[in-house]
Amino acid sequence: MKILHTSDWHIGKRLINRERLDEQAEVLDEIVAVCDNEGVELVLIAGDVFDTYTPSAEAEKLFYQKIKRLAGDNRAVVLISGNHDDGVRLSAAAPLSEAQGIYIVGNERRSLSCEDTPRLVHPIESGKGHATFVNGKGERVFLSFLPYPNEARFKEEKSELPYVEQMQKWIAEGESGNVEKLPSVFVGHLFVAGGAVSESEREIDLGGARAIPVDALPSSDYIALGHLHKKQHMGKGHCYYSGSPLQYAFDESADKGVKVFDLTADGVQNLRDVPLTKGRKLIRLQADDVQSALALLQKHPDELVEMKLFLTAPLLASDSQALSANKNLVSLLAEVHTEESLAIESRKGLSGEKLFELFYQTNYGVEPKEELKTLFLQTLAELDEK
Repeated sequence: MKILHTSDWHIGKRLINRERLDEQAEVLDEIVAVCDNEGVELVLIAGDVFDTYTPSAEAEKLFYQKIKRLAGDNRAVVLISGNHDDGVRLSAAAPLSEAQGIYIVGNERRSLSCEDTPRLVHPIESGKGHATFVNGKGERVFLSFLPYPNEARFKEEKSELPYVEQMQKWIAEGESGNVEKLPSVFVGHLFVAGGAVSESEREIDLGGARAIPVDALPSSDYIALGHLHKKQHMGKGHCYYSGSPLQYAFDESADKGVKVFDLTADGVQNLRDVPLTKGRKLIRLQADDVQSALALLQKHPDELVEMKLFLTAPLLASDSQALSANKNLVSLLAEVHTEESLAIESRKGLSGEKLFELFYQTNYGVEPKEELKTLFLQTLAELDEK
């Protein structure tokens, strides 16, 4: 069966205050085109479809338009909720979406509908956290799912198990459904220890408290991960973060894509990255004066720019106006070095963790201890989920 792996669409996400729905629409159309050109039968979306628990009406409209196109007439689409998604809200559309070949798995990891359908690719068996899909040739693949394990889910379980052991318990529940030992894919929205994080992501590992080791993952033929925006390979087997389809931070590479492969009785075959080219590129530039900065901005009209200026005097109002007139300038960071070596730098765009460190250092003159920083990040994560 031909499978495509993608994740972290973050529909509705802005770059500082810049709307990017048009870019997201273009890149999702590009993923549809990849499916058509490659003959993809099953699409896996490993979480973070939206950027917030309560996406705008425009973001939801875009999602429903594109997910229907992605399913087409005979493809199946399976998506799980991520830490940015409200799993309950997302899966509420399941009774309608499943008739369109779109299967949504929220935090409860409910069974998928296996009712008769004229669609070529569909589930024929399902239980809590797993399903078996078949295509028009009778080829079957087993899927197990682990949506993002948020705080509410832990409270509902009333489990005293450590984080990693609870993850392994949920994974084992899903994997137990593969009684026939079919070719298998595990789909999870998790932070795997050692993964490379970008500036667009919240502090998801919480000082390591929510990271799981790669050897805690199942021995599936392919592991389709979501959570990290940089595409990367984890461990030794076919374990991958597909990465986000667009650059969402200036430290992310413009090398974006989706994973496409055949899952056969002999395992993963013909695995490759298919590049995505839509959306504006994000670049970082720096200059020693305003005129040089303006020249650089004019040289890169199609990219979105973070500009760092090294100055010997504060910006004049006229200089600020000249710079802001360039629509491709997204962020301006200015360092002013006087004879007293005073440095001033904008804190816009810094992560919550970095802002907390700066606040603590300013007030107490030392860096915060790791356990204090972890407590702060856990509280921040809980607030994000409300």
